Amino acid sequence: MPLGTNIIGIGYAHTFGNIDFDPVLQAENATVLVNSLALQYVRPFRIGTKLARIDALIPYSSARWEGLLNSVPTTVKRNGFADSRLRFSINFIGPKAMTPKEMQEYLKENPTYTTVGASLAITFPFGQYYSDKLLNLGYNCFVFRPQVGMVHKWGKWSYELTGSIFLYTNNNDFYNNTTKKQEPLFAMQTHLVRTFKHRIWTSLGLGYGLGGHTIVNRQPNNDERGNFVGGVSAGIPIFKKQSLKFAYGTTLTIKDVGANTNGFVLGWATTF
Repeated sequence: MPLGTNIIGIGYAHTFGNIDFDPVLQAENATVLVNSLALQYVRPFRIGTKLARIDALIPYSSARWEGLLNSVPTTVKRNGFADSRLRFSINFIGPKAMTPKEMQEYLKENPTYTTVGASLAITFPFGQYYSDKLLNLGYNCFVFRPQVGMVHKWGKWSYELTGSIFLYTNNNDFYNNTTKKQEPLFAMQTHLVRTFKHRIWTSLGLGYGLGGHTIVNRQPNNDERGNFVGGVSAGIPIFKKQSLKFAYGTTLTIKDVGANTNGFVLGWATTF
C-alpha cells in the first residue's frame, strides 16, 4: 500500500458446518450457522524507510448451534459483537515506503521482487460473553498472534508464505467459576495470487493449524486442534477507488474435537 492512503471495508460472511465437541459435554450431531458483519480500517505509514501499517477489525455475529445435548434436541442462539482485533505490520526486506507515484515507477522497473515482514495481532476480549454458558461469541481472553511471512512477486503472479503462533491468556471466568488455560496454536498459510487487467485478481490459499488444547482447573482436555483450511477468492474494482471481494473457504478437522465448515464472504472496500 502506498503512503497517504486509507482503506475502509465492510464484509459479510456466511458460515455453516458440523462441530465435534469434547465427548465429556455429551453433545452430538452438532451443527453451527453463523452470519457475520465486519468493519475494517487500514492505514500504512513510514518507520524510517520501512513500510508499516495498522489495521483494526470490529465484527458483529449472529450464531445458531443445533444438536443433541444428553440425547435431547437443543438449539442455542447468540447475537452480538465478537472479539475485535488490532494488528501492526512492518516490512523488513523489499520495497521501501513510497507514495503512489513512486510505487507505480518502482513496479514498472522491478517486475520481480521479494518482500519479508512481520506482524503482531492482538485480539481483545470485547465480544459477548456469559460465564454461565459454554457457547459464546467472545473468548474472554486476549489472543496475541506474532507472524512472519514473505511475498515473492514475478510479473502478474505472486506467492505468499506465512507462519504464526496464537498465544492465549487465561480465561479466569470460565464456565461454572473455573479457569481455562489454552496452549499455543501454530499455523502456516500459503497463497498463490494472479492479477489480470483492470486490477482484477484471483487467489488460491491453503493453511494448517495444530495445537491449542485446553486445561480447565489444571485438568487437561483431550481437545487438541488440527485443522486444514482452504479457500479461493477474487477481487474486482467497481469504481476508481472502490472494489468488491468474493471468497469461499472450508475447514477440515483431523482431530476428534473440531469443526468441518464452509463459508462464503462478500466484501466492499474504498480507498481515500
